[in-house]
Amino acid sequence: MSDNIKHECGIAMLRLRKPMEYYIEKYGTWSYGLQKMYLMMEKQHNRGQDGAGIAGIKLDVPPGNRYIFRQRSNKANPIKEVFGLIYQDIDALTQSNPEGFKDSAFIKEHVPFACDIYLGHLRYGTYGSYNIDYVHPVSRENNWKSKNLVMAGNFNLTNVGEVFSSLVELGQNPVDFSDTVTILENIGHRLDEENERLFRKFKEEGFSKKEISPMIEKNLDVTSILKKASRNWDGGYAMAGMIGHGDAFVMRDPAGIRPAYYYVDDEVVVVASERPVIQTIFNVRTDNVNELPPASAIIIKASGETTVEKIREETEPRKCSFERIYFSRGTDKAIYRERKKLGELLADSVLKIVDYDLDHTVFSYIPNTAESAFYGLIKGVENYLNQVKIDHILNRGKYLGREELEKIINQRPRVEKIAVKDAKLRTFITEDTSRDDLVGHIYDVTYGVIKRGIDNLVVIDDSVVRGTTLKKSIIRILDKLDPKKIVVVSSSPQLRYPDCYGIDMAKLGDFIAFKAAIELLRDSGKDSIIQSVYKGALSELKKPVEEMKNMVRDIYKPFSTEEISAKISSMLKSDEIKSEVRIVFQSIEGLHEACPGHLGDWYFTGNYPTPGGNKVVNQSFINYIEGRNIRAY
Repeated sequence: MSDNIKHECGIAMLRLRKPMEYYIEKYGTWSYGLQKMYLMMEKQHNRGQDGAGIAGIKLDVPPGNRYIFRQRSNKANPIKEVFGLIYQDIDALTQSNPEGFKDSAFIKEHVPFACDIYLGHLRYGTYGSYNIDYVHPVSRENNWKSKNLVMAGNFNLTNVGEVFSSLVELGQNPVDFSDTVTILENIGHRLDEENERLFRKFKEEGFSKKEISPMIEKNLDVTSILKKASRNWDGGYAMAGMIGHGDAFVMRDPAGIRPAYYYVDDEVVVVASERPVIQTIFNVRTDNVNELPPASAIIIKASGETTVEKIREETEPRKCSFERIYFSRGTDKAIYRERKKLGELLADSVLKIVDYDLDHTVFSYIPNTAESAFYGLIKGVENYLNQVKIDHILNRGKYLGREELEKIINQRPRVEKIAVKDAKLRTFITEDTSRDDLVGHIYDVTYGVIKRGIDNLVVIDDSVVRGTTLKKSIIRILDKLDPKKIVVVSSSPQLRYPDCYGIDMAKLGDFIAFKAAIELLRDSGKDSIIQSVYKGALSELKKPVEEMKNMVRDIYKPFSTEEISAKISSMLKSDEIKSEVRIVFQSIEGLHEACPGHLGDWYFTGNYPTPGGNKVVNQSFINYIEGRNIRAY
């Protein structure tokens, strides 16, 4: 993706189901679990670079000893720092007592992060900037093990204000308004209730306080806790947690917006945001890694018993299509096929724009995530070319000579690596003109492969959000090659509406498709629609959230997709660009054909999967009209 947008976080959970001695004997190390956690986090680093954290819990630790460990970082290389700090303490202990590391009892008692269950998190910040306080896992501490709660999640709620208010109504005084702290206290409150319920039950049965604590831990109803805590949540989430005595869970939203996968065998229970991570690290086949069903939670008891429980009623499946287009790693076999298909389905549109002149068209891609879609685009072009070859051969028949046949057979798309992404440049200069000049050098190009003034240049990107990098960097640098026409191809449709379920795309004014529609309205003398939508959005916000409608759809109604694409093309072409600039977007129908299992398309269509989405989009439009550059939720 050429535009830098921040998106879903990543979670990783690992429960070791065997005693430490088992892993030492089989794998030759006590740190089997810690090493696997490092790999799971490192292989999901694409999901978050603003911060990283890991927490671990030791089971059956006697009173007076530490049993919960946590390390977090918001530095430039957070995963490296987190594990560096962990092993710094371990290395110091190794030097002072090397013989102790031959004894599993010593390790269990004295070595930090020699745990039975781990929870890791990679963070892209959508609230609270980069403050370390907002880096997961977050914790809620108590002297009773079964009241301690450690949580991490990939989530955004549209109604965090309502959830916060419900806590205040209960008499609580949360220390922060952030969604992270609010959800921690929300689940923590239900955890406290469950503890109190069981305490009263066992107290009435005549047990002593000391006897009751382990009985509470054994009988804690995690399913009930999650049902009560989440019943009013509106948003997308994969919520993970560990309770101090050893119970753990990962819960997914009813529409399946945020992803979660799990694997269970007699040694481990593993949960991660992406399937290939589990496959690679634990060397298991695709079929053995399960997708956590929407509205369900995988619950791992302190005993190691693992079940998948239904927590809420499922809604219409609306799994995030951006996971398939861009966010998830492309090593998943299904995602790889889908990204190729997205590119292949664009071939006809691209061929029309270049007038089917393949002799004078060079194909390339914006590194690095558009590579799979590029392969698909070339496959589509090759399919067209093969039909041309067949028709030519059949039409010429016996009059076709060897030389002409060789020329036909040797026709193929001209494929070159044109755009090269340089190391990330820091735009530390604040003056606009100097800053723009730095941005313009994020990419470099390969010279000598474009026939100046003759060749078309087609480059595919996986999505076009703001268009900033395209205009200020990519198109400017491609124009130096002097192609006749620059065709930018987006493997995703026009991004028209804000997302409020995990991706940091909350402001309408950021989207080039929205700005193009606004300009078209003004150019065509239809400014009244803008005011009408504004008034309508204000009226909608007075209704109950479940009755609200998305008024912003009316901004796009007067224009076809092609008209908006043409306007975007003109907006991307600055005065100094000599080449003709055209942009081609994927269609909604093409998206659904390529990714049939992931129909969440609200950022393209405005069809939100929860009522809170309509509230957010209306508020976002109001913010735009009133000149407030803030998130709408």
